[in-house]
Amino acid sequence: MSFREENEEGRADLRKPFLHTGSWYRMGSRQSSMIEKLGSSAQVIRDSSVSVLLCTLIVALGPIQFGFTGGYSSPTQSAIISDLGLSLSEFSVFGSLSNVGAMVGAIASGQIAEYIGRKGSLMIASIPNIIGWLAISFAKDSSFLYMGRLLEGFGVGVISYTVPVYIAEIAPQNMRGGLGSVNQLSVTIGIMLAYLLGMFLHWRVLAVLGILPCTILIPGLFFIPESPRWLAKMGMTDEFETSLQVLRGFDTDISFEVNEIKRSVASTSKRTTIRFSDLKQRRYWFPLMVGIGLLVLQQLSGVNGILFYASNIFKAAGISSSNMATFGLGVIQVFATGITTWLIDKAGRRLLLIISSSGMTVSLLIVAVAFYVKGTLSEDSRFYSLMSILSLVGLVAFVISFSLGVGAIPWVIMSEILPVNIKGLAGSIATLANWFTSWGITMTANLLLNWSSGGTFTIYTVVSAFTLVFVILWVPETKGRALEEIQWSFR
Repeated sequence: MSFREENEEGRADLRKPFLHTGSWYRMGSRQSSMIEKLGSSAQVIRDSSVSVLLCTLIVALGPIQFGFTGGYSSPTQSAIISDLGLSLSEFSVFGSLSNVGAMVGAIASGQIAEYIGRKGSLMIASIPNIIGWLAISFAKDSSFLYMGRLLEGFGVGVISYTVPVYIAEIAPQNMRGGLGSVNQLSVTIGIMLAYLLGMFLHWRVLAVLGILPCTILIPGLFFIPESPRWLAKMGMTDEFETSLQVLRGFDTDISFEVNEIKRSVASTSKRTTIRFSDLKQRRYWFPLMVGIGLLVLQQLSGVNGILFYASNIFKAAGISSSNMATFGLGVIQVFATGITTWLIDKAGRRLLLIISSSGMTVSLLIVAVAFYVKGTLSEDSRFYSLMSILSLVGLVAFVISFSLGVGAIPWVIMSEILPVNIKGLAGSIATLANWFTSWGITMTANLLLNWSSGGTFTIYTVVSAFTLVFVILWVPETKGRALEEIQWSFR
């Protein structure tokens, strides 16, 4: 029987009572052979009863690498400029090159993840990350520095698409939001670690430490199963069912979920070619518009520019120990993102996005006003110090507000709403748009801040206000719904 015929049979099964009541769906005596087909990783998980949470924590090493790459620029700026004789513009190029590499990685990420699987994509992404960090650590001039940053960026671009998609595809629907938010939580942990270690370590040593997350991730991937939805799409029926059983537990009846996934892939085939012209259909363009819109607006808020150059912003605000303040900002971001991870499956995606974008708008407005007023005062003025404190409070409030929703939820929603047959192409487009915007923000942040701190934060305020409008008008609620249900709703 062909995979398409089997899918049609699975579809028909939805119209009659389930006949499979055992703890294994259609397995029986085949259990051992199917475990062998899935690979040794499933055997290890079966023996140790490892849950979907551990799978999430293993792939979360990728976003930690992502965050470490982003946070590296802030504490090392002065030392790298001094040691290698770079100008501010040259360092801005270095800071932004990870985004250029990530754009290339984003273009390739969807196709890589479709052809060799989610686990294979993460393995491929880890190698240029490791090489990139080593190139930076041994750099004698800007050429090696730039090459290393580009390689890191490529790996991060693949990771940024693959990890949220993998988590969304393995997670039960009642845990999908919280587990999906672990992606952004891990990014903030990586940023915080870069801030913390950057206060005590030379920039070359810090670069060497940057290889650790991916060095641990590669062997870790051998101990977790592949995404069952990807296996189903590729026609590997036995492996798909075994992977899902491993993830749900060996005492769980997975028959209903198996049939739902089969119904989802029944209308397409792994050989179906999706063209750009097909994206004009509403069931494709609307989720793609929402996914791209959220990911682009996330970056246009200026968050990467603020986090990459946080130390300089604190200096401009009059904070003497700017590196310590930057680390404190990283800690706050981790804490706030942790709250999101806890709340997202309780409060829902839309409510958190509305609260987050509202808070961002108000806090950025406070920072902009504070910098404008400071520009009219002398440094000896009592109000000058007050405005410095106010700008710091506004900046902290912005990071908290961003972390409560806009930081994590766009990646969660993107991984949930894209239909399975366009996920590779559409996911690459959405991820590319995110990284292209991030590159623009990172490249211009230092230059804009030198032009006018107040003007820069005014621009970011307007973007955050538009994000609020966008969420209210177009973003659907996906809490508590199966991936197949969400994607069919756009039809």
